[in-house]
Amino acid sequence: MTTIAETLVVTEPGIYQMTADQYHADPVPGGSLSSSGARKLLPPSCPAVFHYEREHGQPPKRVFDLGHAAHRLVLGEGAEIAEIKYTDYKAKGAQADRDAARFDGRVPLLTKECEQVKAMAEAIRRHPIAGPLFTPGEGIPEQALFWQDGPSGVTRRALIDWTKHRTSGGRLILADYKTTVDASLDAISKTVNERGYHCQDAWYRDGAIALGLGDEDTVMVFVFQEKTAPYLITVVELDRETVRRGREKNRRAIDTYAECQASGIWPGYHDGVAITSLPVWAQLRHDEEYS
Repeated sequence: MTTIAETLVVTEPGIYQMTADQYHADPVPGGSLSSSGARKLLPPSCPAVFHYEREHGQPPKRVFDLGHAAHRLVLGEGAEIAEIKYTDYKAKGAQADRDAARFDGRVPLLTKECEQVKAMAEAIRRHPIAGPLFTPGEGIPEQALFWQDGPSGVTRRALIDWTKHRTSGGRLILADYKTTVDASLDAISKTVNERGYHCQDAWYRDGAIALGLGDEDTVMVFVFQEKTAPYLITVVELDRETVRRGREKNRRAIDTYAECQASGIWPGYHDGVAITSLPVWAQLRHDEEYS
């Protein structure tokens, strides 16, 4: 059953419709863990960074504006776009309009950026896979999932970009739309590893299964789109072994979160005095130079 979240409190597992701001504010009393939060608990980050950002939030970053706006046009959900009718932000008027838009909860984009995201959305619509996948009315955008982790009791949450059943009663498709500078397969492979998208994949599947939205045959795809013309698109599905590795990392993150919540201690990168050395590449260069 899908519930409309009129308040900022979620006390029961379920599938909810809420704004992205409501979701990211974490409406669960006592706190819950998202996929991005779980990744923040693990190296190269640490629990102290996760805890600080949860307590203080993160300021808006211009680098994310284009992606947020593209999500709005492709998925039909998200903050409204505010066109800043200037060529750049050097003028005080442009800065004032940008700040006013952020204050109102809108995404500020310069006129040229508005044209850019429109072209990106049009490229999605023309794509033979992404176009039908994101057809309005044939999927549900931004569903918020909340469920309890069995081993730890931790409440987990996920905000799914797009959910769609392939056919009536058929397999569930979970889709995540990502803007990028390089949608080649080599670049995507590196990005999946660096940003932990395999962890996100396993996390979303787990939520869908836990809430009966999907089953073990649930499909998760990532739709990567470049932010420069011709706005190339690559749709990928991660192999089972990659998803398995992501699930293992998720388990470590969940257990770390549970331990930190219970103790109230959120450690940094290393407790005590650490022994370190030169990077391997520097050691090899040194040995070559001095051999």
